[in-house]
Amino acid sequence: MSSENFKKESKVTKYIGYVLTGTMFSRILGYLRDMLVGWLFGAGLYADAFYAAQRIPNLFRRLLGEGSLSSSFVPVFTDYISTKDEEESKKLFSVVFTTLLFTLLVVTLIGIVFAPQLTRIIAYGFEKNPDKLALTISLTRLMFPALLFACIAAFLLAVLNSLKSFFIPAVSPAVLSVAEIVFILGIARFILKESQIKGLAIAVLVGGLLQFLIMMPSIKKHGFSFKPILNFNHPGLKQIFYLMIPAMWGISIDQVNAFIDTIFASFLKEGSVTALYYSNRVMQLPLALFGIAVASVSLPLMSASVSKKNIDDMKDMLAFSIKISSLAIFPSLMGLIILGKPMIKLLFEHGRFDSNATLITNSALFFYALGLPAFGYVKIFAGGFYSLKETRIPVKVATLCMITNVFLNAILMRPLGVGGLALATSISSWLNASLLYMFLRKRIGSFGSRKIFFSLVKITVATLTMGLVCYILSNYVFSSLALNVFGTIIISFLTYLFMTKLLKIKEMKSVMSVLKREEPTIDE
Repeated sequence: MSSENFKKESKVTKYIGYVLTGTMFSRILGYLRDMLVGWLFGAGLYADAFYAAQRIPNLFRRLLGEGSLSSSFVPVFTDYISTKDEEESKKLFSVVFTTLLFTLLVVTLIGIVFAPQLTRIIAYGFEKNPDKLALTISLTRLMFPALLFACIAAFLLAVLNSLKSFFIPAVSPAVLSVAEIVFILGIARFILKESQIKGLAIAVLVGGLLQFLIMMPSIKKHGFSFKPILNFNHPGLKQIFYLMIPAMWGISIDQVNAFIDTIFASFLKEGSVTALYYSNRVMQLPLALFGIAVASVSLPLMSASVSKKNIDDMKDMLAFSIKISSLAIFPSLMGLIILGKPMIKLLFEHGRFDSNATLITNSALFFYALGLPAFGYVKIFAGGFYSLKETRIPVKVATLCMITNVFLNAILMRPLGVGGLALATSISSWLNASLLYMFLRKRIGSFGSRKIFFSLVKITVATLTMGLVCYILSNYVFSSLALNVFGTIIISFLTYLFMTKLLKIKEMKSVMSVLKREEPTIDE
């Protein structure tokens, strides 16, 4: 590895570390929140209604905010930062902010008015229980305005990431969890049982507002202000809009699949919707820490390379992203498969969340875990296309995979129950990742596939060795639940580190350089 490449990879790893640290803090609070929600409501009617209602604004949030807006805005905004003067960049910021705010106000109003129709689509199976359906509609109306705050927050996150500011955006979701935790621990006890779930929905709104507000100081620190400029003819806005429409499919396939899974789960036994949610939450921790963290950093950096017409740099970034994410995702996959049940039991089996709920949730988690690498690769490969301002291929691939997921859901839900829905999502995601890889390689040429392959072989060997140790410790050594989870994770992690050193996995050197010292500065 050349000195220059080592410097670049260390810089990228440091950026990833910022995202990882902020995300870890947010996720820890998120799991505490989920544990408390499970303790208060269990996996029955109230929890099913709450999570089904939350799916609707979450889907729109991904389509209008975190997914399509981020993937289309970052390449264009990065291009403005790299090639145009500061005033042009600030004007684009104001134009996009104003247009987004106007659009979100309209969508939120429509969502509140048509909440009954939307609810019947996403949770059609609830029709057999009128009380459950009515509660879900009421919660949908309460939480829909959270879409406004979440999408604005996603826009600010994209701005800050483009400016290579990663920590504050990564930690900002923590305030949503704080709002819900404060409600459950400090307010819920003073409210009638029937009103507690609605109080939790209001806490979601408060948390969404705080998530938006916490990023405002960083935005202002970089010299950007919120000036209303409504200009639909702005060339940058047109370019973003052109990329954004297909990106609604291309980058949000996992959320669309989750939406479809919820529809199918509503036909299964009670608690299935909640089991899907909790299993997805557990799976999302390593995905967010490593897969999405890498994708969040790589998109603006690849976009900057493309703006400077340096495709070789972009390809190097792409290859490094795959290897560094695999370094963490592969052992996470193994850990979730072996430790899934004790982790769910430790995190959620409290109050009304009983052992049966743990079994259902673990069934889904096992099959979700099989798709964990694919979920991360899809984000990275899609980011490669969007850095090139190419949208046609991701949207075609995503559409095919969404259709595949629907058919697999129908086939697998009968023999495997809620686990079948998770397996269908994993299979369709692997198809998505494979096709994106093939088309991206055809688009830009080879980006070190041979080196990636050999790195993945070494990582797989290290993971299997760690998995053997993990299995023995969990099943034959530790009897205490807490020690089983935390003790096994610590010893397995140390085993994995030893194996990466023994196998001389190069990407670990970049990680260790950041942990040990301040890496050399390079030109941005």
